[in-house]
Amino acid sequence: MYRTHTCGELRLDKKGSTVTLAGWIQRKRELGGMTFIDLRDRYGITQLVFNEKTPESVSQNLKTLGREFVIQVIGTVDERSSKNKNIPTGEIEINVKKLKILNSSLTPPFTIEENSDGGDDLRMKYRYLDLRRTPVKNNLLLRSKMSHLIRNYLIEQNFAEIETPDLMKSTPEGARDFVVPSRLNPGQFYALPQSPQIFKQLLMIAGFDRYFQIARCFRDEDLRADRQPEFTQIDCEMSFVEQEDILELFEGLIKHLFKDIKNLSLNDFPRLPYYDAMDLYGSDKPDIRFGMKIHEMTKFLKGKNFKIFDESEYIGGICAEGCGNYSRKQLNQLTDYVKRPQIGAKGLVYLKYNADGTFKSSVDKFYTTEDLKKWAEIFGAKAGDLILVLCGKKSKTQIQLGTLRLEIASKMKLTDNNIYKPLWVIDFPQFEWDQENNRWHAMHHPFTAPKDEDLPLLDTDPGKVRANAYDLVINGVEVGGGSLRIFHQDLQAKMFKVLGFTKESAEEQFGFLMNAFKYGAPPHAGIAFGLDRLVSMFAGLDSIRDVIAFPKNNAGRDMMNDAPSSISDIQLEELNIKVNLPKD
Repeated sequence: MYRTHTCGELRLDKKGSTVTLAGWIQRKRELGGMTFIDLRDRYGITQLVFNEKTPESVSQNLKTLGREFVIQVIGTVDERSSKNKNIPTGEIEINVKKLKILNSSLTPPFTIEENSDGGDDLRMKYRYLDLRRTPVKNNLLLRSKMSHLIRNYLIEQNFAEIETPDLMKSTPEGARDFVVPSRLNPGQFYALPQSPQIFKQLLMIAGFDRYFQIARCFRDEDLRADRQPEFTQIDCEMSFVEQEDILELFEGLIKHLFKDIKNLSLNDFPRLPYYDAMDLYGSDKPDIRFGMKIHEMTKFLKGKNFKIFDESEYIGGICAEGCGNYSRKQLNQLTDYVKRPQIGAKGLVYLKYNADGTFKSSVDKFYTTEDLKKWAEIFGAKAGDLILVLCGKKSKTQIQLGTLRLEIASKMKLTDNNIYKPLWVIDFPQFEWDQENNRWHAMHHPFTAPKDEDLPLLDTDPGKVRANAYDLVINGVEVGGGSLRIFHQDLQAKMFKVLGFTKESAEEQFGFLMNAFKYGAPPHAGIAFGLDRLVSMFAGLDSIRDVIAFPKNNAGRDMMNDAPSSISDIQLEELNIKVNLPKD
């Protein structure tokens, strides 16, 4: 037996007991005739003590010990004279009688403690060492706990856990596929799944009315803090349900997680239609922890001979409470912020509601004091507030205002990470127009069902068709989304036609699904949650990287095993692949 107890479980009630521990040396301290070692395993840290009573054979081994050596000790549990209230085992220590070195260690390239001195690239190169650090370890244990809670909740709701293929047919709609060459079928390729979407719909046709899977998914797209080339989603589908059934059941799942993990009882989640979300927040994933709603000013501000406003399709603004004392420098910084290429505004108009009740605007010569007072009334502004206004094309300007709203909230520290405000965003547009390719794209995916009352618009005005789609948003982060599905062959064929598929291309890519619809497809709907995003939110992290055991960096590389990498000429030949390498 390597150990009788872990390094995190011993307390004073075990005083005088003989125990066996095993783990890694985190720190070694020599103080006069005494030596202290912090022994660490997955469960915690226990202090070991060596003194003049320590057997000579142990003392000799002691001199050779270094950081991250793996050791086994046998000793008695004693009460510490100098207690450490920062760790659960801080009232005891182990008086070591026997010591065995199980393995030695090189000096680690960075400090393996709560706060490390290693940079991101270095820690990712030695990820197996970084995972020994308590914060990263705890993130993975949180992930494990959440997966367990999710699985139990869904099984209690009569869901069946079913695995779907990881090698499937490429369907170019959406993000780029990762493709896998087939050795047995020269010149042909599998794709790794971007989601199990088609297979879970087939499972509904097969009669499994409640399916779930904690599924690995793959997308070959540009990376960012909340995106990895491979990720995990909680994938679910149900038959014989309407939208409210889905929202109610999975709202229950999220409430269950918050109650069990954070001991928070959340109120019912509000429902917000997509167009209202854009009108009020400039985002389809609004952060509602704070107000600062967008107000449209188009009719009121036009016709005052201010050319920029007069020629704009849309004018809107936000009110930043208590920011009326912003200096010219601060206002210029905000102007530069919205003019960045990523945002694309041409300028920023402001109105200060001064503490003395007067007004100061960047467009004073076009608007009277009464006009400016009316501005303040529309926004519900009071003395000391700042109104910020943008104009341009409606859809673009709303998004710009939404981005500015978040920037101001960050400066005002309005986004408390200990407060959680979930909501459902519903009634998304069915399609979005691709200007570059002159065609419609599905805003969610081609299998999303349009609202029944909007079906006639498929032939006349697709841009006005609303989808039976819904996203769950928490604190401005989309953590999940889904929709009611099309389950009639004729409607699915019409959807492909609107999306620009020829009959032949639709048959080639999705013929097996269309054929399945002929055999009694039930009404069905589903949803998928990003497990990585959920865990990072519960862990209070902005990036999903530290809740994934072995993540990729921002270039999509695994720094630890140097993937992706070349493969041998023999492998390429077996796969019938010829690689044209760039010339030097």
